[in-house]
Order: sequence, then C-alpha cells, then structure tokens
Amino acid sequence: MNKNPHVGSSLDDLLEEEGTLEEINLIAAKRVIAWQISKAMEEKKLNKAAMAKEMKTSRSSLDRLLDPNNSSVSLDTIERAARVVGKRIRFELVDAI
Repeated sequence: MNKNPHVGSSLDDLLEEEGTLEEINLIAAKRVIAWQISKAMEEKKLNKAAMAKEMKTSRSSLDRLLDPNNSSVSLDTIERAARVVGKRIRFELVDAI
C-alpha cells in the first residue's frame, strides 16, 4: 500500500496546501491576457508603437501589459488595450471553495 499523502490528489490541492494556488492562478490569468492581446494585435496588424498610440499610453506601459511575467498592470490599461483591438474584458467573482 502506498503511504504517499499526495497520491490521488490534484495539482490544485498541492498548490493550495503550499499556499501558492492564488498566486499561480493570478500569474496564469495575466499570461492569458498578455497572449490574447498580442494575438489580437497581430490580427489587426498593429505594432507596439501604433498600439500604444491608440491606447494613449507609453510604449513601456504596453510592454508591461504584454510581458506575461509582469503582474503590475492596471485594469484600466487592460481595458484600453482590449478596446483598441475590438475586444472587451469580462471578470467574474466565483465562490471560494
């Protein structure tokens, strides 16, 4: 019989036990947002300079948004980027387990 307490548990269970689940989920969400905006820019044939100009922001602010590892981006910046590429953002609060 296997006495390993993690056999049969999920990765989420392990991350929650370690206290890192929330942080990992936020990092994953930011990476998805950065990827989606980058892909939408490609579809619209917008380079970074044009995108920043349309957003009325700096190129460095756009770089922070598109950096999947940089989580210091405001909701306002995300919303402006989404608007420029013809998208909208949707957030949702869900019950904690």
